[in-house]
Amino acid sequence: MDARYDQIPEVALEWHDVGRGAVLATVVQTWGSAPRQAGSQLAISGAGEIMGSVSGGCVEGAVVVEALDALADGQPRLLSFGVADETAFDVGLACGGTIEVLVEPVGEAIPCLPVAVLRDIVAARAERVPVACVTDLTTWARHIAMPQDPAFADRFRRDQSGRDEAGRLVTLHNPALRLVVVGGVHIAQALLPMARLAGYAPVLVDPREAFASDLRFPGETLIHDWPDEALTSIGLDARTAVVTLTHDSKLDDPAIITALQSDVFYLGCLGSSRTHAKRLDRLRAAGLNEAQLARIHAPVGLNIGARSPAEIALATLAQITGALRGPK
Repeated sequence: MDARYDQIPEVALEWHDVGRGAVLATVVQTWGSAPRQAGSQLAISGAGEIMGSVSGGCVEGAVVVEALDALADGQPRLLSFGVADETAFDVGLACGGTIEVLVEPVGEAIPCLPVAVLRDIVAARAERVPVACVTDLTTWARHIAMPQDPAFADRFRRDQSGRDEAGRLVTLHNPALRLVVVGGVHIAQALLPMARLAGYAPVLVDPREAFASDLRFPGETLIHDWPDEALTSIGLDARTAVVTLTHDSKLDDPAIITALQSDVFYLGCLGSSRTHAKRLDRLRAAGLNEAQLARIHAPVGLNIGARSPAEIALATLAQITGALRGPK
């Protein structure tokens, strides 16, 4: 997969800036068995190059044609595509569905997607600042919204792009998900690749270079600093999950304390119930309160009877997913 597959706004801005022309296509909403969720984007250049997707491949060709027309006349268009049951299987669907797609040429003024708005989106993404582009589908007016706006706060939390109650398209640009794993143990060897498949950017922290080595974790991002220093330098936020696996309180506890003083959406810690009880006593002595301690998931992972390192990794990733997507 291209390393820039998830950098659709960035690619569109780059194409525009070098004079190749750019169009952004965004899934507005779906019905039935649609392969891509609302907010998914496809960038199209004036030469017909594409990056990203708005379906499983069944409508991209038609979207490219419409995009080139939009680039020529400077007019956005709202498209609707049906995927019939008899053709759905060919693009990886169990049954048919309908996809509504907004196609916006990038330009200097309304009705195009203003370049200034696109630059603001790209700048926010670079700084891991969550933003949303709110588009009035009647007037084509657009503005940037933040999570602090109560009208959009729940959408940011649930990663829910799409039409709002006023009929506007809300396209979220949440920071990429990250998973920080403390401890280069066997479970981590299974957990990191699983997390990447689920859309996380994994980072392994362990000052013991023999544990967190390129040989044991080929191609992974490895940090050999002390865990609290590493987590502080990474910059924990509400799009980050942390898992501690070392079984060594000298390594795990500083990481746990740092995580609990941040906005991470998940903190899981390896260890039995008895081990966790001792851990809680240490953390209370370190000054953490009961509300903070209640955020810890321990023993780590869903209780599915996992035994092997890979099964524990699977249970952990499932629990992380529940913390992110489940009811609050």
